[in-house]
Amino acid sequence: MHVLAFDTATDVVSVALGRNGEPLAAVQLAAGREHAERLVPSIAEVCDGAGVGLDRLAAIAVGIGPGRFTGLRVGVTTAKVMAQALGIPVVGIGSLDLIAYPLRHTRRDVVAIIDARRKEVFWARYRPVPGGLARVTEDAVDPPRDVVAELGADGSEVLLAGDGAERYREQFVALDHVELAGPSHAAPSALALLELAQGRLEREEFVAPHELTPRYLRDSDAAINWETARPAGVSAPGA
Repeated sequence: MHVLAFDTATDVVSVALGRNGEPLAAVQLAAGREHAERLVPSIAEVCDGAGVGLDRLAAIAVGIGPGRFTGLRVGVTTAKVMAQALGIPVVGIGSLDLIAYPLRHTRRDVVAIIDARRKEVFWARYRPVPGGLARVTEDAVDPPRDVVAELGADGSEVLLAGDGAERYREQFVALDHVELAGPSHAAPSALALLELAQGRLEREEFVAPHELTPRYLRDSDAAINWETARPAGVSAPGA
């Protein structure tokens, strides 16, 4: 079973191709705001590198956020269009899960943090269990200081990962029971996505392309800017 996996929830595009959960080819590159320009060539690169045509894919796995609005929309839309054209199912997995999962062998709780801009972060907490990680919290969006306060009040040893942890490093490392996993764990991993998707496919936990939905948690920056700037009594576009 060949599966194509990709995540575009951050400023990094991560793409992998695998067979029965084992990776055949992978690429990860900085995209900035050019997710649409970088994703399709990256997909072509991993498919060519593995010698696997799109017609051999059994499913597509994609990170569904939370994350950057534009990048997330590009990734989810691409997954839906490709799966629809190929007549195959889609597996959507949270992007915070894809940051946390590679750290599952730690004995500490793991907190995955994605920079949400506007001085906020998307984050979730996980606890090690046999064979992986279990969620302690749902995905949330908060100012970093609120996450710091919660971790400080808890007091247990925690391992932080994600570009949000790196951006607000100084605030987090002020807590003596908190450690950062480092830049190599700053972005959601397409290799983790391959592994997690394989289990869901075997349990038939997939959806049709039209059923796939991104996890935004808040409005886009454009919508927020409009609400901030629009004159009183003027409706938002489409309202």
